[in-house]
Amino acid sequence: MNVIRLVKRAKKGNKEALLQLIMAEKGDYYKLAFTYMGNSHDAMDAMEDMIVKVYENINKLKKEEAFYSWSKTILVNSCKELLRKQKKLVLIDDWQVIGNESISSQPFIKNEQQIDIQEMLLHLNEHQKEAIQLKYIHDYDYKTIAKLTNSSVGTVKSRVFQGIRKLRDYYGGDEG
Repeated sequence: MNVIRLVKRAKKGNKEALLQLIMAEKGDYYKLAFTYMGNSHDAMDAMEDMIVKVYENINKLKKEEAFYSWSKTILVNSCKELLRKQKKLVLIDDWQVIGNESISSQPFIKNEQQIDIQEMLLHLNEHQKEAIQLKYIHDYDYKTIAKLTNSSVGTVKSRVFQGIRKLRDYYGGDEG
């Protein structure tokens, strides 16, 4: 798949090209939205909102090769906007059993990771949770996290460091 070619076609109004771009990363989009929204329904709403915004604003994208980082930033902003409207806590505070869906039904989280993540992250502030989840659950690098959260790389590193230090202090981990 040639991302640049597809983005150029999408900019000319080709909806099929845009659909191909989005479908190629649908799993990553969903995981990212689920991390913020805490349930499938809201994650899908955020993705739908992102798709509309991407469609409406694709001509504003200056570098075709940056499509995925650009669209993921739009997704993060859509999630935050929906959360503000819902007045919910950010990220996975609400990862309880929701209907018939539980954490274990989410294929991107391994069982051993599920054990104490929710409880541990309750001890962090909103920004620390966000940075740690993007770093360690989604495996994004600091630069990508900075773009997604509209923060500097230094701020992201600080949030991760401070959050991990807070968890280590709380849970009595060693200094290494």
